[in-house]
Amino acid sequence: MSKAYVEELLERRGVGIESIADIVFHLQHGYYPDLTLEECVESVRAVLQKREVQYTLYTGIALDELAEKGLLPQPLQALMEADEPLFGVDETLALGITSVYGMIGLTSFGYVDKDKTGIMKQLNRKDQGVHVFLDDLVAGLAAAASARIAHRNEGAKHYPTPPS
Repeated sequence: MSKAYVEELLERRGVGIESIADIVFHLQHGYYPDLTLEECVESVRAVLQKREVQYTLYTGIALDELAEKGLLPQPLQALMEADEPLFGVDETLALGITSVYGMIGLTSFGYVDKDKTGIMKQLNRKDQGVHVFLDDLVAGLAAAASARIAHRNEGAKHYPTPPS
């Protein structure tokens, strides 16, 4: 398996690297006003270089594809078809990706998963196929790429404390 193969899998599922980079840009632009989309694409691709990330994406995408074909054993098939909110295995798998660049990835993952930024909104539509794992994996990948940028840039703009 390679980074190129995982990129192919993502594309086949309707997720381009640029759409993940858009989420990264959304997460980091406020801290780094000079950040470019190209830097975000580079960060996503750097995260995809990690073999553990590749394996995690491959596993989640394979489970989604098997569920679409009705090939999973029960009750797993029913849980996947319903996108059962308490399933949690999808988030657990994605958290492995977020942890690659430390705790900042975890907070970004929670935000992206809740906010449904960019491609996340499309992946959560039931009429777009089974993306039980893919939506969380994309959030995890974006969060890790975002954390990677944060770790590489010490001159982050700090936001003032929000009013109470």
